[in-house]
Amino acid sequence: MTEQPDQQPALQPMPTDWTRALAVVAHPDDLEYGCAAAIAHWTDGGREFVYLLATRGEAGIDSIAPATCGPLREAEQRASAAVVGVSEVEFLDYRDGVVEYGLDLRRDIAAAIRRHRPELIVTLNHRDTWGGAQGGGYWNTPDHKAVGRAVLDAAGDAGNRWIFPELIEQGLEPWNGVRWVAVAGSATPTHAVDAGPGLERSIKSLLEHKAYIEVLTDQDPEEYVRTFLTGNAQQAAARFEGRPAVAFEVFPR
Repeated sequence: MTEQPDQQPALQPMPTDWTRALAVVAHPDDLEYGCAAAIAHWTDGGREFVYLLATRGEAGIDSIAPATCGPLREAEQRASAAVVGVSEVEFLDYRDGVVEYGLDLRRDIAAAIRRHRPELIVTLNHRDTWGGAQGGGYWNTPDHKAVGRAVLDAAGDAGNRWIFPELIEQGLEPWNGVRWVAVAGSATPTHAVDAGPGLERSIKSLLEHKAYIEVLTDQDPEEYVRTFLTGNAQQAAARFEGRPAVAFEVFPR
């Protein structure tokens, strides 16, 4: 493995010998800010992707009451997913902002893994901060941390018939086929996907979250989205042979 000038190891190409993936995150827009360019590239190659969201993001816009905001953000998420070739989007209906790590969340995610039988699972940063291994950076949200941790555990739960035996009673047989969990937004990535082929669609995908972006920035929405996503992709380029990339921390199973 070659070393870059900053002594960080090169990012390795993501595995390609898989056909089905499940993305599990807390909120609408989590995937669009993190890894939609990679998902667009993967679906172009004929791979299947399903999105599973713990919440509908109903507490995410201060000026819109949750009862109105939830359906609005769900619709935006479905439109956003379609841009990158994902037609199946599911919601677990946990309350936005107060998701707790625990057995219920693990069981619900394990059930989805058994239903969809993915080889790859994608999720978002589960650590306390967005900083490096030594800390620092912005504090992560409770929902991200709870869902990310539960995903890592549920990948194993899904294959064990003696954990959550009630799932078998529901007709969901164990699935031991998960081979990797890939964490987007990690400060300690190990792998990457070329962002070039899917970058424009990832920009269009994030722009579908119109209501959320309008209250997030005073910038022109396209300028804001393009600057953010292009900057992230370029940041990973130094460790990926100079190519703009989407980086992941990959946990093999």
